[in-house]
Amino acid sequence: MNLIKRINPLLPFLFITLFIAGLLDIKFKGLVYQLLPQSVQSRVDSFFIK
Repeated sequence: MNLIKRINPLLPFLFITLFIAGLLDIKFKGLVYQLLPQSVQSRVDSFFIK
């Protein structure tokens, strides 16, 4: 039971960190961005690069 109480406060921090890392990866065209299909990359480019 103690483990569950200790992990709970870490979950929001983990999700926020992963979300920010994903946005930065897409913005700076990192590994996840390069794995996306070309059609998705072009849509993402039009959203982030104006």
